[in-house]
This record gives sequence, C-alpha cells and structure tokens, in this order.
Amino acid sequence: MTVETVAVPRRIPLEPAASAMVWVAPDRPHELAAFVGVELGGSELLVEVELATICGSDVHTAHGDRTAPAPLILGHEQVGRVIALGSGEPCAVDGSPIAVGDRVVWSIAASCGACDRCESGLTQKCRALRKYGHERIGNRWALSGGFATHTHLLAGTPIVRVPDSVPAEVLAPVSCGTATAWAALDAVARTVTLPGATVLVSGAGLIGLTATALATDRGARVVVADPDPARRSLALRFGAVASYDPAASEHDIAQSLEAAGAGGGFDAVVEASGSSAAVLGAFASATVGGAIVLVGSVSPTEPVPVDPERIVRHLLTVTGVHNYTAEHLRAAAEFMVQQWRSRPFRELVGATVALRDLDAGIGMAGSGGPVRVAVDPRR
Repeated sequence: MTVETVAVPRRIPLEPAASAMVWVAPDRPHELAAFVGVELGGSELLVEVELATICGSDVHTAHGDRTAPAPLILGHEQVGRVIALGSGEPCAVDGSPIAVGDRVVWSIAASCGACDRCESGLTQKCRALRKYGHERIGNRWALSGGFATHTHLLAGTPIVRVPDSVPAEVLAPVSCGTATAWAALDAVARTVTLPGATVLVSGAGLIGLTATALATDRGARVVVADPDPARRSLALRFGAVASYDPAASEHDIAQSLEAAGAGGGFDAVVEASGSSAAVLGAFASATVGGAIVLVGSVSPTEPVPVDPERIVRHLLTVTGVHNYTAEHLRAAAEFMVQQWRSRPFRELVGATVALRDLDAGIGMAGSGGPVRVAVDPRR
C-alpha cells in the first residue's frame, strides 16, 4: 500500500508586516491593510514587490466598470524578488528551480495543469483558474494582488527569472500588456507571414505600442490608429511607418495607408483599443486572406454588427486573444530583456506613486495621460 504525504503549509511571519491597498467598493478610497504573515504550500513562494504598474483593467474595476468581488487587492503587473519558499521545489517556466533572491516576473494567473483546457493548451482558461489582482481576499490567499509590499504566488503560476540590469519600469508590464501583445502577434502569425506584411494596430496603449514594436521587429510594416496625437507620435518611435487619427478625413487616412503599402487593405489588424468603432473598422480594413485579432475588448460594450458575407468572401480569420500562456510570458520577458533599449519602453511609465497614494495613481492612469503609472511599495 502506498501512503501519500501531504505537504504541511509553511508559516512565514512578516516583520514588519506586509502592507496592501485593499479595494472595498467602486469609487471608494482604497484601505491600507497589514498582513503579519502567510502560509506557503508546497510549491508556493512569497515575493517582495519591487514595482507594480496600473493596468487599464485596474482602473475599470476601481470605478465599477467591471464586476469584481470585494475586498480584494488589485494589481497584476509587477516585478519582485523571491524572499521565501514553501516546502516544495517551485520551478521557472524554463524548468530551472526558483531560489530565494531571484528577481522574477509572473503570470496574471495560476492554472491546475490537469483539466481539459490546460491539457489542450488553454491554460489561461483553466477550469480552476486563480487570477492575481482579481480575487476576494481569503484566509489562505490574502496577498493575491500586486498593489502590496508582497505577493503570494500559488503553485501553477508561470514564473520567469529576470536580470537585475533591466529597469523595473520595463519589466512590471510584462505580466500583462507585454505578454498579451506577444500572444496577439502569435495569433496573427498563425495566418499571416509577418515579414513584409502590412499590419494595422488600432490603439496606441501599452498593448498596441508593444505589438507595434514586435511586428516591426518581425519585418512587418505597421500603421497605428489612435485619436491622441501624442500617442500617434509615440507609435512612430516604436517602429510604425505611419499613424493616423481614426476621425481624420478619408484623404488623410488614405495617405497613411499608402505610406505602408496598404492601399488595398491590411494583411493583419490588431485591435487593441476596445472601441466598438475600431472593431467595426478592423473588419473593413483587412484585405483578402487577412487576420483580425481582437485583444482590446475586455470590458462590457454594446454589441457591434458584423457582416458575415465579408468574412466569408474575404477569407478572413478572426481571433480573440485574452491573456496568454506560459510560453508567451517567457518569450515576452526575453524580448524585453534583450530589446528594451531599442524602443522607448521605459518612457511608457510616466509617473510613479507611493503605495498609499494608489487612488491618486488610478486617477492619473484613467486620465488618458501616461501609458502606465507605477506604484512603488517601498516608498
């Protein structure tokens, strides 16, 4: 008879106590809370957060535009250093063991690895999924978000080790926007050969700008559409050959398309804004045999009419991308480590606030100013 042993959670006291900003209700101030320790299961670990960044979804949740259970600790874009391990042997995505002192980024979610979705490669849709910055504070998993001094990483969380030489402002967004952009380009590449292709990126936020850099790096000619002139200028620095205001005249837009050699339509469209008008525009902009990747529509909006005849006659491939896999995270982190100096990624973080000033940071993040606002829990 075989006797299975169950790992006993390891109690990790924290002195001083961990601090976290707790979201309690829409448009209510966050509350500062203290946590005196955590219990780490077998392959779990505790990370001291170096820097977090505020994602657009954090802003939407804070204002009640997305449903979320309260109380919770928001934040899912961050970089930090491992300070404690459970009794098991957690490993990074590359298979190497994680050790105390490692500087790491981690996935937005932990998956079971055993359900039908995980086994088919849809780990981001695991039937037992746990998401950082999205779950109600519980006794067993309290430090579950990035807007805190520490985050408790569960077993099944993809983790990537990163070097000390790369700025935290570059690495924190890897856990969401950067990896999601990589997943979007991966979806494009399943239909379209990127070298020499024309690509329209709609929306010059973090995902759109990163997708622009990734597509350009793979040899595509990218045009970016965004209503903000500062964002359009920034897109050119990320490799776009042209940019335009979606509200501009047909003549001005046509000139931008000709600059990219896309007068007859784009080989691929990455819709990263979530705008209903932009989603409709994506279907109108793709050429025969083109790929349309919808990645920005992550909050409730009005349904948009779709012309099925156009999809059929133009042989269009339409793909939705939500979050990403462990391999996308690994590849995105590697790209940033190697290429962050080639584009102004560091400038995307336009302001940094202390942890206790999170509400002010959310206000800035929702103002349409900086692409990202950072939260420094050490301040």
